[in-house]
Amino acid sequence: MATSAAHAVHTAHRGDRWRFDAGRVCLDLLATAEAEPADGVGSGSGDGHPQEPLAVDGRLSRWLVGARLVPVDTPLPACGPRWVERFVELRGHLAQVVRAEIEGRPAGPALERINAFAAGAPPAVRAVRGPGGELVRALAAAPECGELLAAVARDAVELLTDPVARAALRQCEGESCRRVYVDTSRGRRRRWCSSEVCGNRERVARHRRRAAELRAVS
Repeated sequence: MATSAAHAVHTAHRGDRWRFDAGRVCLDLLATAEAEPADGVGSGSGDGHPQEPLAVDGRLSRWLVGARLVPVDTPLPACGPRWVERFVELRGHLAQVVRAEIEGRPAGPALERINAFAAGAPPAVRAVRGPGGELVRALAAAPECGELLAAVARDAVELLTDPVARAALRQCEGESCRRVYVDTSRGRRRRWCSSEVCGNRERVARHRRRAAELRAVS
């Protein structure tokens, strides 16, 4: 369930700025732990503790749309705190397993928890006619939380059991960035989760260092 470059950023609602450029939907979920909402909403809980990005203002439901797990305008009336709790749980297991793979060590019980999530059936999909007569994807029924979790967990299983994709897992080299992505670049030389974000930050920092060095010797 890989994502495309054209699907890199989703801003379906003011304050959302989810990125979908990791190359797999399971890694895009992993990245929500470091989400930075565009307007700053959700950056804190008011008591000095960071607030869970997925828990703010219905953002989980919009992330599900942006990740293409559900089509646009799909009703998700049950998507609430319990859904957030379960997606955060899966995200935590994904973080342990993916980073263990990158570091070449056993993942422990987190792998079995991902397998348990993946054992469920994903949402049933249908091809239906859109407003213009074209075929579009729709769900056969309102999705349950477990079905959507299964879709993400199965994507993780596919990633982890594919030797080529697994070998292309990379940790972003950006300062203070822990995003993980699949490096499909020519020569496997991609250094950052996003050239426009972390890459640009490094270029700006490099420019400032050079400017400071020039001032120091002048």
